[in-house]
Amino acid sequence: MSFFGFGQTAEIDIVLNDAETRKKAEHRTEDGKKDKYLLFYDGETVSGKVNVTLKTPGKRLEHNGIKIEFVGQIELYYDRGNHHEFVSLVKDLARPGELSQSQTFDFEFTHVEKPYESYTGQNVKLRYFLRATISRRLNDISKEMDIVVQTLCTYPELNSSIKMEVGIEDCLHIEFEYNKSKYHLRDVIVGKIYFLLVRIKIKHMEIGIIKRESTGTGPSVYHENDTIAKYEIMDGAPVRGESIPIRLFLAGYELTPTMRDVNKKFSVRYYLNLVLIDEEERRYFKQQEITLWRKGDIVRRSMSQQATIASQRYEGSNSETVSAQAKEDSN
Repeated sequence: MSFFGFGQTAEIDIVLNDAETRKKAEHRTEDGKKDKYLLFYDGETVSGKVNVTLKTPGKRLEHNGIKIEFVGQIELYYDRGNHHEFVSLVKDLARPGELSQSQTFDFEFTHVEKPYESYTGQNVKLRYFLRATISRRLNDISKEMDIVVQTLCTYPELNSSIKMEVGIEDCLHIEFEYNKSKYHLRDVIVGKIYFLLVRIKIKHMEIGIIKRESTGTGPSVYHENDTIAKYEIMDGAPVRGESIPIRLFLAGYELTPTMRDVNKKFSVRYYLNLVLIDEEERRYFKQQEITLWRKGDIVRRSMSQQATIASQRYEGSNSETVSAQAKEDSN
């Protein structure tokens, strides 16, 4: 609505160049709903058009410049007034002046570094978005467009198995073993539990996956635990010498990669939680941290890796040229 002539006299629309062909990913919003967004990876170019449409044809729009920004920011829900930006790129689309008709502006952010994965949690949100702004003397006109970023990894070089013990002196001694400590998001956790000493009456055993979100720093760190999955291993009393296999499929659960100290603002860690319940409803449990990572169909290297590989190729081609030249000289 225009109030004393100061209402919005133009509309902004942001359209990405490969919007029709680019893959989309589901992402949970702050209110718990899931929406689909265009999916990007680290180092990819973000380009498109900003369409400025005048609401009243023939009426000129005076402005103090038109720009588009690419922003990566972290918002802590308990500190909503402060947005912590870790990526901030700006492209000027038009100098101060006036628009006499609707106009389209091209933009391109080349090989944009996107170091972290998009994340919406209990107490924190990490998002990437484009923001187009028409600067005006009294009220700016702006439009935002969110995208989703995922971080892809290669298979870990070291992925040792996990062996742990749960024991109560002279009452209970259990060993459990998992096949590895690092799992991709569609992996299968395979393991075994060995009962070496059982003198208490256990009636139930389950394994769970706990997500622990930590926000803040120093003494003001706040932890939020969320049980992602529960899997019943055993219902009934085990006997000494018995072993129980574990097979837990991760693909059916809503998981993210492990995030450690993201921009010194928050962390997301995952734990396997083994719980035993005896006939008197006493609970015995043991937690073990695991690392989750996202495996991509196509392995995408970070910008620094790409630069290293390019320099290695360059040095290699130079050495080949030198050796070839040496052979010609010797001949």
